[in-house]
Amino acid sequence: MQLEKFTYDNKIVRNFGIATLVWGIIGMTVGLLAAMQLFKPAMNMGSQYTTFGRIRPLHTNAVIFAFVGNAIFMGVYYSLQRLLKTRMFSDVLSKIHFWGWQLIILSAVITLPLGFTTSHEYAELEWPIDIAITIIWVVFGVNMFGTIFKRRERHLYVAIWFYIATFVTIAVLHIVNSFELPISFMKSYYVYAGVQDALVQWWYGHNAVAFFLTTPYLGMMYYFLPKMAGRPVYSYKLSILHFWSLIFIYIWAGPHHLLYTSLPGWAQSLGVAFSIMLIAPSWGGMINGLLTLRGAWDKVREDVTLKFMVVALTAYGMATFEGPLLSLKQINGVAHFTDWIVAHVHVGALGWNGFLTFGVLYWLIPRIYKTELYSKKLAGFHFWIGTLGILFYAVPMYWAGFTQGLMWKEFTPEGLLKYPNFLATTLQIIPMHILRSIGGALYLIGVIAMTYNLAKTMLGAKLLANEPAEAMPLTKIIVETSPADKAWHRVLERKPMKFMVLSLIIILIGGMVEMMPTFTIQSNVPTIASVKPYSALELQGRDLYIREGCVNCHSQTVRPFRSETERYGEYSKAGEFVYDHPFLWGSKRTGPDLHRIGGKYSDAWHYNHLVDPVSMSPGSIMPPYAWLIEQKLDITTTASKIRAMQTLGVPYPDGYDKRANDDLKVQAEKIALDLKQNNIKVKSDREIIAIIAYLQRLGTDIKANKETIPSNQ
Repeated sequence: MQLEKFTYDNKIVRNFGIATLVWGIIGMTVGLLAAMQLFKPAMNMGSQYTTFGRIRPLHTNAVIFAFVGNAIFMGVYYSLQRLLKTRMFSDVLSKIHFWGWQLIILSAVITLPLGFTTSHEYAELEWPIDIAITIIWVVFGVNMFGTIFKRRERHLYVAIWFYIATFVTIAVLHIVNSFELPISFMKSYYVYAGVQDALVQWWYGHNAVAFFLTTPYLGMMYYFLPKMAGRPVYSYKLSILHFWSLIFIYIWAGPHHLLYTSLPGWAQSLGVAFSIMLIAPSWGGMINGLLTLRGAWDKVREDVTLKFMVVALTAYGMATFEGPLLSLKQINGVAHFTDWIVAHVHVGALGWNGFLTFGVLYWLIPRIYKTELYSKKLAGFHFWIGTLGILFYAVPMYWAGFTQGLMWKEFTPEGLLKYPNFLATTLQIIPMHILRSIGGALYLIGVIAMTYNLAKTMLGAKLLANEPAEAMPLTKIIVETSPADKAWHRVLERKPMKFMVLSLIIILIGGMVEMMPTFTIQSNVPTIASVKPYSALELQGRDLYIREGCVNCHSQTVRPFRSETERYGEYSKAGEFVYDHPFLWGSKRTGPDLHRIGGKYSDAWHYNHLVDPVSMSPGSIMPPYAWLIEQKLDITTTASKIRAMQTLGVPYPDGYDKRANDDLKVQAEKIALDLKQNNIKVKSDREIIAIIAYLQRLGTDIKANKETIPSNQ
């Protein structure tokens, strides 16, 4: 029987590999700049475009979607062709996918520092870019499934199961989390509000970690680790159990990001229960990977790619043990909003995603160039300085997190908060942040060394752009069907569309069970009569607050702990957020919670705090926001914003959009007059006036009608 000759497309693999290196250096450099601002705010260089609030989402998007995203596509395009024994379905689609993805990343680099953001964590990009992401993701899916359909292999290997689950789940997550109402080219409001918005966002946020940072990397692990070790995967049965249990359980775990908030208790409990169960499939994958190295541990001493893979799997095991641990309410009560979470996330990001990417790059680039790695010693240097970087990053952040969590909760023997000034806890952890930056710098040096090493490797050889291969056509293969091939999963592996549909059904179950009751049963989000829509000026101020990325450092939800109600005031209720598009509960407290800040300080205090934070809070690491005085508030958008809110169900009176700016000017004049009486001269049409209006509104709705609110005792 004649073998068919064809070629593998290595050029697309090389292109995604180069993009991985370039965006990795850019994303990590931005991360280092952001980290340094947490102990030296002047590192923003006095520019509004490089403040922590604006570049933090740029860092997360760059490392997740640019560095990790390009690495995923590099690994998928290389392994998919070889597992299916065919060239990619379409070279044109491959190129559209590559250049489209780079343009999306470039748009993020431009728009996020300019302040165009939705504020949803890991989904900050505005609606036109969301549409572009959807189109390019569909291009990737068509190319992947087209390749699967023209395969020369009967069964789909385990790595491809994970690629399929990644494609369908990310598509669902992105579409559901991107329901926005556009009001201009780069501004939109989320259709969801408050508690519902929070649930959707963390269903998305947690599963972006699951299905972008985990499942495709598990697929790459299942392909590249056996290749590197020269050993088959330890257990086929374990891989089946690992895959199906992981994709079913993971999708339920999102609510553990919202423990002790005003999310309904039953949803929080579901999130905790499934998070605990998640240990089993996660560790199943790690064990399957590590046991694949049985009999090959002598190679680990010599082969730097295997060193990276072993540390990556270990970091995956640590992070997926700690995740369920952090979902336990008692531990979450101490850890949430602290640097402990930052440490946890970066053990996964730097160890699992970073090191596995490095291992694959060191293995793959020499093979598609048909040459040896330029310097094994330099690769060894990268491994050790990278490992040291992770330790210098994670250990101080754990230390900082424990310190914060305990200081926030500590009372004196007399029953008073021991550290009533939040800033005392911030100043205590500055040495840990300095150490964290050193760790980040070490890690970045390793990446730069790898880039130099791989660049020299590529420049010293020629890319085998079209690698010759041959295989028997699938239609001509006559196979004796064994009893094993009749097993349900072996049958399913031959039917890619059924496999995709089953994966889709399994991941939809958890999301629907958690979200549908919250959207359809009114008692899940009780309203409070005294909660009114924002005034026109407050609405504009809220959008400026979002633009500046204040939510990256300040939460807006007070949990029902004595330590928090003593520090901030009445704990937060679900009904207070019903007009919040989007919700702004935050996930990290670098500064204090602001939900009860309204009326606590004078307008003059807020003005001085924004212009010169240190004058109001000695030792503050908040940067000055001088441009808010200079920049005129754009009120041409007020009417369209009011109409958008009315469309979303916010009860502004009919026709209010036509007179909203009149109300806005009256309120602005009142604040400007109050500031003038405190010897502060500022025009009423400046952005700072709107932000002060918004801050003074926060948490005041229930003060007016406190007798209707249950006591926090």
